[in-house]
Amino acid sequence: MADHSNFDVAADQYHKYKANVKLMHEMGLDAYRFSIAWPRLIPDGRGEINPKGLQYYNNLINELLSYGIQPHVTLYHFDLPLALEEEYNGLLSTKFIDDFTAYADVCFREFGDRVKNWITLNEPNIEPLGAYDAGTFPPERCSYPFGSANCTAGNSTIEPYIVTHNLLLGHASVVTLYREKYQAEQGGKIGITILAMWFKSATENPEDIAAARRIVDFHIGWLMDPLVFGDYPTVMRKIVGSRLPVFTDEDSRRIKGSYDFIGLNHYATISVQADTIQLENQLRDYMHDVAVKIPAPFSGSLDKALLQKYTDDFFPATPWGLSELLDHVKEYYGNPLTLIHENGDPEVVDPTTTAMVYEDDFRINYLEQYLEALQLSIRNGSNTQGYFVWSLMDTWEVMAGYTNRFGLFGVDFSDEERPRILNNVIVTNIKLPDAEDAAIYFNLVYKRFLSLDPLSLNVTNL
Repeated sequence: MADHSNFDVAADQYHKYKANVKLMHEMGLDAYRFSIAWPRLIPDGRGEINPKGLQYYNNLINELLSYGIQPHVTLYHFDLPLALEEEYNGLLSTKFIDDFTAYADVCFREFGDRVKNWITLNEPNIEPLGAYDAGTFPPERCSYPFGSANCTAGNSTIEPYIVTHNLLLGHASVVTLYREKYQAEQGGKIGITILAMWFKSATENPEDIAAARRIVDFHIGWLMDPLVFGDYPTVMRKIVGSRLPVFTDEDSRRIKGSYDFIGLNHYATISVQADTIQLENQLRDYMHDVAVKIPAPFSGSLDKALLQKYTDDFFPATPWGLSELLDHVKEYYGNPLTLIHENGDPEVVDPTTTAMVYEDDFRINYLEQYLEALQLSIRNGSNTQGYFVWSLMDTWEVMAGYTNRFGLFGVDFSDEERPRILNNVIVTNIKLPDAEDAAIYFNLVYKRFLSLDPLSLNVTNL
């Protein structure tokens, strides 16, 4: 962690939720995406419910609805209860599936009368890589010669694939529960969120073109193919072989079609070249199975490119990549109802200073370009029906701590009161199209005008 920080307090949403919701209302927001922390609600992973956690989420949901803001709720965002990790190695065990389903049952029962948009998992194509290949996310598992030198246990060659498999089975189990027990009465929708960077060939070389297609299958198809077709991509089956778990016929049946919508977290497009010499190695992890490299001038390890939300410091803004991503989802996966669950650009700050400088014209330009790309995709037939900015306010970022500030509102983390600071760009207004109107409108409202006209922006914060 660049700034050696933790997220014990972060932006202090727990104590400041009323003030935060009021800010959302003043901005004219109509939706807010957040996650329920499993350990906060059920500290031991199963069994007794924490009444303070239950009350907090009820308070937050009710406060949002009192202002006409619809909650979009993620059930699992990289926060497995420690007790389950200690009992059976957490996500490596199929025991996770039943415990996750029981936890989701509590959430649907307690909150489903008011929450109409559920997300089972956030980025299940990333946590397995960070936690079980690179060893940089908890529980920091990896194996030599891959990953972090700090790992004391793990197997980078197989564990990421096992974990993703169990996450998909857990997702399917939760969706089945919701559809069979709650959906008819509660009238909500349920889906999943995946990280969806886009990849382009760095050259016209056929091997590089094939490499770009290969990493799209490994990165996006790893989840989307089972969700849409019931099995992993053919190229993954071929390259990973026996290290890739197999779906039973029943597994495939339950996973296929287990979504009402697909959420995409998209930040950048990465140019790649073929690195097929990696496939000659008998000992490979996910990063070597993909067999691609990032060329100059943006040379860097692929694991960092996937595990961090890189910005103009590493990859320039490439809004056309969002259009190509949505075209791919439309053409290859049958144009499912799609929501952009995360999109944004941070200010990268020096961890040794507490100076607060919010001159974020770069963010204005970024959002404008990506919204224009989204508008074009919708006009071309993409079934995208929602857009969320990451994020409402600065928060603690995985891998970056407080050094990457994505917030439309800044937060002074050096102050115990965590004051909110109005950035140059405060909101981007986006009205998504209905059947008659395939246009997106956006307004940029600046601090110097303090003009908070009624708007319709969706935002995300943990």
